[in-house]
Parts: sequence; structure tokens; C-alpha cells
Amino acid sequence: MSIKVPALQSFGDNLNVAVIGASGGIGSAVLEHLVSNPNVQRILATSRREPERVPAKTVWTSLDLRDEETIAAAARMAFNEDGLHLVMIATGLLHNRDSLWPEKSWRTINADSLRQAYEINTVGPTLVAKHFAPLLARDRKSVLTALTARVGSIGDNRAGGWHAYRASKAALNMCIKNVAIELQRRNPQSICVGLHPGTVDTPLSMPFQKNVPAKQLFTPGQSATYMLEVLDCLFPHHSGRVIAWDGEEICA
Repeated sequence: MSIKVPALQSFGDNLNVAVIGASGGIGSAVLEHLVSNPNVQRILATSRREPERVPAKTVWTSLDLRDEETIAAAARMAFNEDGLHLVMIATGLLHNRDSLWPEKSWRTINADSLRQAYEINTVGPTLVAKHFAPLLARDRKSVLTALTARVGSIGDNRAGGWHAYRASKAALNMCIKNVAIELQRRNPQSICVGLHPGTVDTPLSMPFQKNVPAKQLFTPGQSATYMLEVLDCLFPHHSGRVIAWDGEEICA
């Protein structure tokens, strides 16, 4: 299926953008869209490991969310006199093969799982905001956004479980709100939001796709398209909110 490339017309042209986590399923799809967008001038793409190929218009650098110095170094590379117009943090951790798996009950909560989830889902993205938010352009629309999840909503939680993931994403949502408040004092045209990408066919969701209706399971390209379209429709009064792929606001 052909996926159209969002125009990002509300951002203007000659865009400088950064994609944090550009090697992941969603991050790589976002990067592909941005490379294809004629309004995008320069892209900084980051990941822990060097990719086999760096696309046109793109500069790559290593960034580890667990190492603040790599985040600061990436921000120095991203610096541009015209400012950054879009920073997308496309990272997240739900499980791994060894020590982290979504908990079905409080009986299986353990400190190591909580630490891992917070480190990647909360601390890392918040440190990215610390170093990248000051780089946002001040004379036109600019957006800093991080992937969050509907299950991070406290008000929407009806099922329980998934303690580490839910709590780390809820904490991320609070950090997004905090950054948004401070950003608007310094940079009134800026926007800071959380984005829920939907259920996307990536390794993160793979073990949990069994009961997901086919129409609700997106390819990474679909999800990237939907989220970039949402960003194209945002204004400063949306800052601090968490918004789903379809433009629906998610309660805190």
C-alpha cells in the first residue's frame, strides 16, 4: 500500500529536524517520510548503533538514552542558527528478552523492571528535552514531541497491570507537560506534546498483537503518516497535551 508523505505545510520550508531513535520501527518510518519531504532541509538522526546506510539530507550520530553525555553531544551536532523545527523522540521500551516483561499482577513487580522502564521511557526522553528544547526555533512554529502510550493515561486505566510500562509513560506525560509550560514562557510559538502512535506492527507490540483487529494494527509507515499529520495541525495552545494518532486528546 502506498503511504502519502505528509506535507508539514504549517511548519514552512527549509526545515531542520531531529529524529531520536531513528533505527526503530516507528523512528525509521518517520525518518523515511522526512527524507522524502521537500520542505525538510536537514535531518539529524540518532540511534545507539550506526546504520548501514545514512539517507540523503541526513547526518547520523550515536545517542544512548542512558548516557546524558551522548544526548548533549547530539544536541551540539543538531545546533543550527535557524533553530530546530521538529524534534521527534521515537523511543520506547515495553519488554526485552531477559529481565523485562509486562506484569499481569502486582505480585510480579520488581525493582529492576521499574528501573529499566523509567530509564528508557521517562528519564532518557526527558534528558533529550533538556538538551534539545533550547534549540527550537523561536521565530516560527517548532515542535518537540515524544512517543507515549494510551496505557500511560491514569484516567483511562480500566485494566490494571503492565505496572512498569504504564507508570513510566505516565511519568513521561507529566514531564512533557512540565517542559511545555516552561517552553511557552521562553518560546511562545513552540509546542511540546506526547504522541500515541496506535498499535504498530513492530517488535515492541509483536507478542501482544493476537487480539488486535487487523484494521487497528498499523504498519510503521501508516503510524508515521498519521502522527506527522497530527503535528501539522497543532498550534501553541495544544502544547502540553497527549494526542493520539487520530488527533484525539488522551486524558492524563
